[in-house]
Amino acid sequence: MAKLPLAWLQLKREAARLAVALAGIAFADVLMFMQLGFRDSLYYSNVRLHNSLEGDIVLINRQSSALLSMKTFSQNRLYQALDLQPVESVYPIYIDYTSWKNPQTGIPRNLLVIGMNPQHNVFNLPGVQENLDKIQLPNVVLYDRSSRQEYGTITAQFEQGKNVTAEVRRKLVKVGGLFTLGASFGADGNLITSDVNFLRIFVNRQPGLIDIGLIKLKPGADAKIVAQQLKSYLNTDVSVLTKEEFVDFERSFWASSTAIGFIFTLGTIMGFIVGTVIVYQILYTEVSDHLVEYATLKAIGYPHNYFLVVILQEALILAVLGYLPGFAVALFLYQQARAATLLPVFMSSSRAITVLILTILMCFTSGTIAVKKLKSADPADIF
Repeated sequence: MAKLPLAWLQLKREAARLAVALAGIAFADVLMFMQLGFRDSLYYSNVRLHNSLEGDIVLINRQSSALLSMKTFSQNRLYQALDLQPVESVYPIYIDYTSWKNPQTGIPRNLLVIGMNPQHNVFNLPGVQENLDKIQLPNVVLYDRSSRQEYGTITAQFEQGKNVTAEVRRKLVKVGGLFTLGASFGADGNLITSDVNFLRIFVNRQPGLIDIGLIKLKPGADAKIVAQQLKSYLNTDVSVLTKEEFVDFERSFWASSTAIGFIFTLGTIMGFIVGTVIVYQILYTEVSDHLVEYATLKAIGYPHNYFLVVILQEALILAVLGYLPGFAVALFLYQQARAATLLPVFMSSSRAITVLILTILMCFTSGTIAVKKLKSADPADIF
C-alpha cells in the first residue's frame, strides 16, 4: 500500500515537471489519435459505397484495383450469372469521375458519377429509394447532400424549392433530388443518375460495358459457395467477390497500395516514439534527483525490483493523467476535422482503448529504460 503513495509523492513534488510530462504525453496521444482517426476515416469513407450495395456478390474487371481506377467489362458476364440456380437477380452499375462546374462561381471540380437502372434500387442510402422516379427523366441527377461546399450551395438551394441546374462534363443537368453518401479521400462529391443519363453524360462510354456487376442471391443461398461456383463458371476476365471481399478489396488498396495509409501509420509510430522520449526524460530525471535516497534504500536491502515497481507506478500515473487531456483534445479536433473536411472522423471505443494501451506501453517502456540507471548504481560510490 505504501508503494503507490511514494510514486505519486515523487511525481507531484515538482509540479512544473509533472505538468510538462503530462503535456508531452497528451501531445503524443493527440498525435496518435489524429493519425489513427484519419487512417480509419480513410478506410471507412472509401468503402461506404461498397457497404451500401444491396446485393451479395460483386463482379469487377480483374484489372481493377480500386473504385478510383475501375476497368469496364461486358455486362454479358453479369447476365451469365443468372444461369446459376441460387442467383435471383443481377444489376449493372456504371461508375466514372468527371467535372462538375460550380453554378455560382463556374469553378470546375471532379466528382463521382454513378449510373444505375432506376427500376431497381441497388444502394441502401438515404434519399435514393424515394427519388428513383426523378432520375428516369432525361438529364436529371441526384446530388449528394454531404458533398463539399466547393461544388456550390446546391443542397440549400434545392431545399428552398429552387430549380437547380449545373454543368457536368459540358452537359447541363438538373438536380432532381438529394441523397446522402458522404465525401471520401477518392471523391469530394457524388451524383447518382440512371444508366441512360449516365451514358448521355459520358458519350464516349459504350453501352453494355459496365464497372460493377451486382448479384443478389435467393434467400438461404451461401454467398461464398455461390462465388466459388461463379469463379469456375465465368471467364477469367472478371473477379468474383462477395460483398465483404469487395469491401476488403477497396480497404486493402488504400492500406497497402497508396502512400496515404503508410503515412498515417508512420505518424502513429512517430507519436509513440515522441511520447516515449518525453516520458523517459522525465522519469530519468526523477531517478537522478532521488538517486541518493534510492541508494540508501538499496544499501539497507531493498531489491532492484522494488525500485522498478515504484518507477512503473509513476509511469502508470503519468500515462493515465496524460491520456485524459489528450482524449479530450482529440474529441475537439475530430469535431473540427469533420466540419472542415466532411470526412467521417469519429472517436471509436476500440481506438480509445488502443491509444490508452499504447500510452501505458509507452510510459512503461520509458520507465523500464530509466530505472536501468539504478541497477548499475553502487551505494558505496554514491556516498
